[in-house]
Amino acid sequence: MTETLHILQENLGQALWETFEMVLVSSIIGIIFGTLIGLALYYYSNQLFTPRPVLNSIVGFIINATRSLPFLILMVVLIPFAKLIAGDPYTPMGGAVSLSVAAVPFFARIAQSAFAEVNQGVIEAGQATGAGFWLIFQDVLFPEALPALIRGIILTIISLIGYSAMVGTIGAGGVGNLAIQYGYNRYETGVLISVIVILVVIVQIIQWIGDRLANHYTRS
Repeated sequence: MTETLHILQENLGQALWETFEMVLVSSIIGIIFGTLIGLALYYYSNQLFTPRPVLNSIVGFIINATRSLPFLILMVVLIPFAKLIAGDPYTPMGGAVSLSVAAVPFFARIAQSAFAEVNQGVIEAGQATGAGFWLIFQDVLFPEALPALIRGIILTIISLIGYSAMVGTIGAGGVGNLAIQYGYNRYETGVLISVIVILVVIVQIIQWIGDRLANHYTRS
């Protein structure tokens, strides 16, 4: 127990910060680019706008191909790319590169589904007033899809927390690296249990905040 406490005091703060760093960067990149790609997929598949089946199929295939790869394999394949972008793939920023690549297609499908759930009648009413797509997006599509987008963001963040622990297995830092380096390799079960408890608490807090926000923006 004394050794466990010593390890946690020395390393937990840094590990949590590295995990936060990886998840924050990859979440921002994933949400921004995922939203844009999801919006494009929705736009080019919707008969009310400008359907382009070929382009939509190509983009959809790339997204599905990326999502079909287990993250561990994707992470290994992206090591050269992470080295090119971050300099050292075995750092939190190197890990964030792999997480970002995983997050973009993941959230793109979530965003596409959120936009597709918006009542078509509301969009048709906006078009009947002569509003263009971006005005419809600003005043109708985005507000109506916002609760689903918020839930998707929370789902993405929680998934990235889990992925970030996997990134730690290759030495890129974070709580995963702490759990593997000390809890597994040095047989400090207390470190493993502590990391699990901390991750469960963090996920519960994030989920609670997300549910509150989604309920707040849900239109009755």
